[in-house]
Amino acid sequence: MVQVLMSQKAHARVRDRLPDGVTVATVSTEGVIDPPDASPKAFWFSLDLYADGGAPAFFGALLKGEGGEWMQSFSAGLDSPAFRMVMQKGLRITKSDAQAPAIAEYVLAHALSLLHPIGEHRKAQGERDWRRIPFREVADTHWLLVGFGNIGREVAARLKPFGAKVTAVRRRAGDDPLVDAVIAADGLPAVLPDVDVVVLAPALTDETRDMIDEAFLSSLKPGAILINVGRGELVVDEALKAALDDGRLAFAVLDVFRTEPLPGDDWRWS
Repeated sequence: MVQVLMSQKAHARVRDRLPDGVTVATVSTEGVIDPPDASPKAFWFSLDLYADGGAPAFFGALLKGEGGEWMQSFSAGLDSPAFRMVMQKGLRITKSDAQAPAIAEYVLAHALSLLHPIGEHRKAQGERDWRRIPFREVADTHWLLVGFGNIGREVAARLKPFGAKVTAVRRRAGDDPLVDAVIAADGLPAVLPDVDVVVLAPALTDETRDMIDEAFLSSLKPGAILINVGRGELVVDEALKAALDDGRLAFAVLDVFRTEPLPGDDWRWS
């Protein structure tokens, strides 16, 4: 028999699909472990644990217990200190790609709304103003996907029918049928001056932290768009503000920040 620790909500969703030989211990939103003497070998860290406040009790049980072997996480990234503590304890961690399609759609929706400025069309309509509004054909744009894991690949798959040029960045250069080129990070200086849209979705590591700095942004084609769906720490905030203020970047689409929720007086609200 294998015991798995999960949230009460997760158990309610999957109890009818559990195979023979699996028993369940649960964590409530108040952090109560049931049964109290649970000794799980596997741990399922689902989104509701994070959202409802059960995460501290979940990780407390995991880190105090003995005999744990494996944790499954809803998260695509594993840069949190809590995950490092789990790995130091010797447990194997696997992560999820379940959110990748939704994030890829978020990327495409925002990029398309900027290349084809639907907001300006609606504004003109509301003003009953029959005016020309410039747009850009997606097929004439060059996209740079920094990070080519589950999210990057889902973005690339959705871009392919549009006919855009797509370059992906990962640890090793190579070939992939979803994109026009796969380069390593040392190939960025040659590519940046031709890029129209940059999508950030790499893991946060010592190599990627603060990678979007003054030098990176200054190398981009004027009028480029930056979309960050990775981590806030990928971007040097002061350099981003300067690039937006002087027009080197046309737009920045930011799904993540160093501090979340974003403080009410932060410049990025406006």
